[in-house]
Amino acid sequence: MTYDSSFSRRLAPFLALASLVLLVALILAPFLAPLAWAGVLAYVSWPMMPWLRKRCGGRETLAASLATAMVTFILCAPLLWLLWLGQQELGRLYPAVLAFLHAPPELPESVRSAPWLGEWLNEQRALLLSDPQGMTETFQAWLGAHAGAMAGLAGGVGRNVVKLVLTLVIVFFFYRNGPRIVDELRHVLVRFIGPRANGYLSAAGGTTRAVVYGILLTALAQGIVAGLGYWVAGLGSPVTLGALTALVALIPFATPLAWGGAGAWLLFQGELGAAIGIWIWGAAVVSQLDNFLRPLFISSAGTIPFLLVLFGVLGGTIAFGLVGLLTGPIVLAIAWAVWCEWVEHLDEADAEGAGL
Repeated sequence: MTYDSSFSRRLAPFLALASLVLLVALILAPFLAPLAWAGVLAYVSWPMMPWLRKRCGGRETLAASLATAMVTFILCAPLLWLLWLGQQELGRLYPAVLAFLHAPPELPESVRSAPWLGEWLNEQRALLLSDPQGMTETFQAWLGAHAGAMAGLAGGVGRNVVKLVLTLVIVFFFYRNGPRIVDELRHVLVRFIGPRANGYLSAAGGTTRAVVYGILLTALAQGIVAGLGYWVAGLGSPVTLGALTALVALIPFATPLAWGGAGAWLLFQGELGAAIGIWIWGAAVVSQLDNFLRPLFISSAGTIPFLLVLFGVLGGTIAFGLVGLLTGPIVLAIAWAVWCEWVEHLDEADAEGAGL
């Protein structure tokens, strides 16, 4: 009877704690993506906080406000600029597509004589020339049929804007209360894991920053280099296309979809030389940056297998959506850092035992 009573006393707090954790998880579930984005933004930009805090005379709220304003400008200014460019491009894209349907350009002889591709392109061009009005009506009908999807896309943009605002609000509190949050987290982990928690946090922190910088900076470099190639090839709006390439480059091995599509568009316009130039530039330079820069950035925090980064990006995107591009590699990188730290401590313990 005493055993049952003691077991009940231990079980009741455990069930109450589990219920509380479940309720907290249900309440915070809609905000997990903004919380994850805010954590990543605050962590990678944290080095500027000591400088701002010093300039603000130790006033945490003022320093956090300035840091949040800087991050807001860095994020929103390019987004607004890209939206403006996209609106300008869409205004010119529709007439360009209609003109292409009514008068498709003549294919170069080298393309027409290609064994399979040339025959297929000739058939498509002949189809367009035989009934340009019908193709225009088909295109307009397709736009009408997908109007609902476009409206849903616009609604998704609105929801993402709300998430962005919420993310920036959370970032402010992370900036202001970051040291206290980290100290409390460190204290709790040391309480449950032991002194090794300090090593885990240090290794995980350096790994996280290296992975995020490796993914973002590599994608930015690929977008800039690709945009330069688009400009030399004579493509319209090379800045917009470069920005889209940078977004695609966040996913490993996906960059050929961007420069390959740009080259295909030039080929359909009869610009064979420019298309081949884009393909060579993309394969020899743009895609090779991914093989050179990403491992260079990531290796600054240690030997993290690239396969883990790849699985993190793809699996994180499938599991968590866009935020998984960063949180997926971070989770696997932290797990790898903890594993390496654990193995190192085990080796040290074995060495000490052998010495004894």
